[in-house]
Amino acid sequence: MNWELFSIIGTIAFAVSGAIVAMEEEYDILGVYVLGLVTAFGGGVVRNLLIGKPVTSLWEQGMYFQIALFAMTLVFLMPAKYIRLWKTWEAFFDAIGLAAFSIQGAIYATNMGHPLSAVIVAAVLTGIGGGMIRDVLAGRKPLVLKDEIYAVWGMLAGAIVGLGWAHNTWQLAIVFVIVVVLRMLSVLNKWKLPKRSLRQNLTGTTEM
Repeated sequence: MNWELFSIIGTIAFAVSGAIVAMEEEYDILGVYVLGLVTAFGGGVVRNLLIGKPVTSLWEQGMYFQIALFAMTLVFLMPAKYIRLWKTWEAFFDAIGLAAFSIQGAIYATNMGHPLSAVIVAAVLTGIGGGMIRDVLAGRKPLVLKDEIYAVWGMLAGAIVGLGWAHNTWQLAIVFVIVVVLRMLSVLNKWKLPKRSLRQNLTGTTEM
């Protein structure tokens, strides 16, 4: 399985996602590049910090940086109607990025001999960390924590890899497909985790 291809697709999806958020917030072109790069690479940087992988390994991804910069420049210049077309397919490409990056993070942590908990955290951070940083920089609440189920699928990928249930290329390919399918089902069916709001009915008084 060509993981590089899926990593490229994920990098493009996340970089374009960050660029579009920056344009929606009316940031200038520098803001577009910053949010795009943060979305595409921020999760990997945080993961490296937590699992002890050198952060400088980020600079070894020259090809991915070039791809991200090209994608962001293209989306900055393209007419709005094409950006709307991209957003129609955004969830699918984003699901590919989530699956590829989560599995990648889990493999990194497993190869370094970390326990299951660290493998799951590494998978989740690689898959969703960039998007969370993007939303914070854009002044938004992180969508991955309040929208359709998202982070859970990254955790699932991390658990499967961390438990040793997926070793070879075909097993990892099955995990990849499962994560993509579950993410798209959660989008189409608007699956959400239970939540409790305290915004309403808080009067500051205690009932007797």
